Amino acid sequence: MSWCCPKCERVLKNTNQWHYCSQQALDTLFIGKAAQLPFVFDVLLSIITAWDNVNVSATKNCIVFISTQTFLVVKPMKKELDIKFYLPTESKEFPIYKSCIYGASYEHHIRISQTEEVDTQLFTFIKQSYKLKT
Repeated sequence: MSWCCPKCERVLKNTNQWHYCSQQALDTLFIGKAAQLPFVFDVLLSIITAWDNVNVSATKNCIVFISTQTFLVVKPMKKELDIKFYLPTESKEFPIYKSCIYGASYEHHIRISQTEEVDTQLFTFIKQSYKLKT
C-alpha cells in the first residue's frame, strides 16, 4: 500500500517513510542539460505512464517512477539520461554499464542520449523492473 506525503505529494511505499521532502518541477531538472534530453524523457514518460498504477515524481536531482515500490529512476545528466531499474538477477547485457546487488534484487544502469535509444530492449528491462516491484 502506498502513501502520499502531504507536503511534497510524493508517493512512497510506507506511511511516514523517510525521503527528501521537496516539491520539484520536472522541467527544472533539464535546465542546463542537452537540448534533446527532455524529448528522450518524454518518450519514456508517455509509454510508462500508460501502465497501471504508475506514479511519477521529481526529487532534487532525479525522476522517480513508482508502482507499489520504486521501479525506475531517471537522472538527467549534462548530456545523457542515467536510467536505473531493477532485475531479479544480475545482467551484463549491453547497454547495461553498471549493476550491483540491491536487497533481494539487482540494480542496473543504462545511459541514453537520443530518442533512437529508447527501444524494445530498454522497455523490456523497465517492464521487468515494474513487474518485480509491483
